[in-house]
Amino acid sequence: MHPRRRAILLATPTLIAAEAADPWPRLGRRALAPILAAVTTADGPVLLRSWEVGRGGAFDRVHAETAYTYDNALAGLALLAAGERAAAWRVAEALRLAQSQDRHWQDGRLRNAYAAGRQYPDAPRSARPPGWWDGRWFEDAYQVGSAAGPVAFAILLWTKLGDPPFRAAAEAAGAWCATLRAERGFTGGTLGHEPNPTPLPWRSTEQNLDLAIAFARIGQRELAAHAEAFVRAMWDPREGRFLSGLAPDGTPNRHSALDANLWPLLAWPRAQQYRPALGWVQREHAVGDGFDFDRDRDGIWLEGTAQAALLLKRLGEDAAAARCAGAITQHMTREGWVRAASIPALTTGLETGITPGQADFHYPDRWHLGATAWAALAGLDASPFD
Repeated sequence: MHPRRRAILLATPTLIAAEAADPWPRLGRRALAPILAAVTTADGPVLLRSWEVGRGGAFDRVHAETAYTYDNALAGLALLAAGERAAAWRVAEALRLAQSQDRHWQDGRLRNAYAAGRQYPDAPRSARPPGWWDGRWFEDAYQVGSAAGPVAFAILLWTKLGDPPFRAAAEAAGAWCATLRAERGFTGGTLGHEPNPTPLPWRSTEQNLDLAIAFARIGQRELAAHAEAFVRAMWDPREGRFLSGLAPDGTPNRHSALDANLWPLLAWPRAQQYRPALGWVQREHAVGDGFDFDRDRDGIWLEGTAQAALLLKRLGEDAAAARCAGAITQHMTREGWVRAASIPALTTGLETGITPGQADFHYPDRWHLGATAWAALAGLDASPFD
């Protein structure tokens, strides 16, 4: 179906009337529209570009064709939550093709990113890492690596769809994730190129939560319990919040990350002992009507603000949730894409691993597939962990 016709059909009189009383469906519909249009235009399995490009500079060069695995899995989950199963299937199948057609790895892992666009079941026409020419071919070390969290999110999408090929892909991915097991939790994955990428020894609260849910979905209860135990061990009852995880040397990482504190509340809504984490976030991360990724509060992180909106709405804090929705709406494009940040370079306090010792990961004020997908999920009252 043509994207424009689909958009018209979505705006039915019944839906418009419902939105007058409840603004959340409008947020979900607006954010879902560009994702759905991008998928249906492809006419087959497709990986969606993650970032707005066209401004020039190094960012454009690195991201011109980049489709991040996490962003695409999240977009698939948003489509599925909206009842767009056929569109969600296209994204899930593209990720499955990427897993099965890798130029080197056949152990179930996914890379952090692939070249965006229509995917085909006959490599090497598809399923390659993104890159760019600058006298010679370059590939970004993070993009060709494999982090635990994005692989876990692919598992969440595949198991949600449930088709036998997706189930097999999820189990293979889970087997690779199991190789990251440490004495406490699971490590971060790998950075860099085959055949000997660099292991990432740090352990992340957020990524271990992803793995806990993913392992449970494929029936790996002992592995799920191991990941869950790590997340729970990162709870600091004195401060009423989760630590970000463990540093490479095994010491606690006391950095405060928004998702590390919001996601456990979404995943384990009955765990009342962790409810103070929301208060921590509201005190330490709030910026205007939204939230920052970390505590320096230099701007609004829209992806995290959408996560907060969903959680606040589920906890009955309607006014606070509505303020988050308003912040998201202010940073949407005409088409419905949501920008990653309210400022040109939002700090996170995180390292990419490419420049050791430097917190070099920033979010730009460009539209972002991941932020848009989270906004759609918030509007739809759907969580990846449901």
